[in-house]
This record gives sequence, structure tokens and C-alpha cells, in this order.
Amino acid sequence: MDPHLLRTSWAKVAQYGEQVPLFFYGHLFLSHPEVRAMFPPSMAAQRDRLVAALGAVVANVDNLDSAVPFLQGLGRDHRKFAVEPGHYPAVGASLLATLEQFLGPDWTPAVAESWTEAYGIVAKVMTDAAAAASESTPPWWEAEIVAHEVVGGRRDIARVTIATRQPYAYTAGQSMTLETAMAPARWRFYTPANPPRQDGLIELHIKLVGAVSWQLVNIMGVGDRLRLGPPVGYQLTLASTAPGTDLLLIAGSTGVAPLRAIVEELARTPDHGRHVTLFYGARIGSDLYDLPRLEQLAAHHGWLSVIPVVSDDHAWEGRHGLVGDIAAAYGNWPGHEVFIVGSAGMCEHTAARLKEAGVIPGAIHLEESQP
Repeated sequence: MDPHLLRTSWAKVAQYGEQVPLFFYGHLFLSHPEVRAMFPPSMAAQRDRLVAALGAVVANVDNLDSAVPFLQGLGRDHRKFAVEPGHYPAVGASLLATLEQFLGPDWTPAVAESWTEAYGIVAKVMTDAAAAASESTPPWWEAEIVAHEVVGGRRDIARVTIATRQPYAYTAGQSMTLETAMAPARWRFYTPANPPRQDGLIELHIKLVGAVSWQLVNIMGVGDRLRLGPPVGYQLTLASTAPGTDLLLIAGSTGVAPLRAIVEELARTPDHGRHVTLFYGARIGSDLYDLPRLEQLAAHHGWLSVIPVVSDDHAWEGRHGLVGDIAAAYGNWPGHEVFIVGSAGMCEHTAARLKEAGVIPGAIHLEESQP
């Protein structure tokens, strides 16, 4: 397997944008129509996730060991789609056909060999992880909404608390997929706003950005049932940092949820030796819906500083501007590990500003791209 060939060939293919996943899924569904039922009626979100997942693997091709936790999480998570080992060759064949289609004359025997080997490694890691998980955990967890509150100045955010029938083990900062009965097969990613609790309750912050979130914010309520997929991701967990390292946390809107979970995890960890600075951004002041809870945590823990930032509200008396700009201008953050959570544009802008300010790229943690 040649990492250079994988990286350069993927860069050429990725230039074709949405045509790539459109061709891939068209090829897969035509050659294996039996798998179509595993996917949602609308494939828009799924198309984006395929490209993101391939990009994540290629980005780590020089050190596939670093991608193993990500791939293992995918393997465990895909059990909820009833994916079996026999499906992986079909996916691999469609992937190779897609690459050949867009590379044209650049699809050489050497490139084909490298991609075949790389996909073989990916498939083995995922299937092994799925098999191991099936021995001890279900493919999904049945859950029920036990509390529902619409918050935010524009009433487009819901704080939803859920309870699972079986214990659900996860780590603060990990994400999960969620399926509603009203939108079967449309699994969407959310990240708990609390670390695991003794009562097992999980708090989610849902922003109205699509059909599933619209149901969760405006239609669903206490007593409604959900399904949760296995927890995934490790980039936003404390385990991804060195013990005792100071943290810079930057949140946009509901991106505050996993960062509050991390803060609460530290609050129950005596003598952790970290100082934590959390920048919390929103467009208007009333959209800083979780600020009272964060300020309460800061009042009880001297190691935590919370700095709210608003971009579009002239009545706001605190800091004005884009949260990434404010954080970058605040200091050069030597020795800090940085967690950024928010919209794709916010994360990209913030990461760029911090790099310009001298933060080393390896210290910046973003949520993994979720396929």
C-alpha cells in the first residue's frame, strides 16, 4: 500500500464533489439492490458522510493505527443498519468502481492495488470490532424522552433528556446516533451534554437544522420513544489529551453540549491539575441558553473560566465578535489542548485563526467526521 498514491488519487477524486457519492451509491444500489433498505429515503446527509469518512481515513493513511479507534467505532455503529460481513465486499467493489470512474487514465494497477489493500484493512478493522461488540452490547438501545424544554431566544433549540432501557456506557465528549419512530433509518448524530450519571439520564441539546431535529424540537415530547446507536468518537474526550494539560474549549451554539460534559467530568475528578477556559459563542445573547449552568460551574471551581461571546446583538454588554476571533486574540495558548465544536464554518474559521495565533495544529481537536 502506497500512502502517497492514496492521498494524491483521493485529492483528484474529491475535486468532483457530490458526483462522487452519487456515483458510488448508484453503483451500489444497482449492483446490490437488497442493501437499499438499509439507507434512509433521502441520501443527502449520507452522501456527505461517505466523503468525510474516506477523507478521514486517507488523512491518516501514513499512520493507520491512529485511525483504528475511529474505524472500530464505525464498525460497532454500523450494526444498527444490520450490516453483515458479507456486505463489505459489495461496498468495496463499488468504491473501486467509483475511483476508477473519476480517475480515468490515472487509475493504474499500482493505484488499484493500494486502494484494494487499504479497503481490506478498513473492512477487517470494522468487521472485527462489530463482531467483538456483538458479544456484549446490542446494536441499538431503546430510549424514552423523560424531559423536554425549548430554549434559546429564537425557540429553535430543545434541551431533551432521555433514559435508556439498558445501561448505556459512553465517555464525556463521545457522540451517538439517534433514530426517531417518525423518521426510520434517518440516524442523526448528537453529543450528550453530561458525562455518564448514576441515574443513567442523558441530556441532549437539539438545534433545529433538519427534519429529525424539527421533530425533536417541535413535535416530540415526554414519553416518545427513540433508538440510540453505540457511542463513537474519541477526539473530544479527555483521553485524547495528556493528563494535567490545560484546555481551551470553544463552542458555537449547541456545540457547547460536549464541552459542558467534559467540564462536568473534570468537576467530579479531584486534583486533575488543569485550568480550563471556555469561550461560548452565539449570534444573540438570548441564544446563550446554557450560560447560567456554565457560570454556576465556574463559581464553584476556580480552575474554570467561562467567556460568553455574541456576534450580532448590539444590546449585548459583553464581548462582541466571532467566537474564534475573540479566542485567538485572547492569548497564544501555549501548552493548551484545544477543543472546537460548532458548525463546520465556525470550526474551520476558529481553527485557522488559532493557527495564525501560534497554536500548533496537533493541539487542535475537532469532532471526527461521522459517516
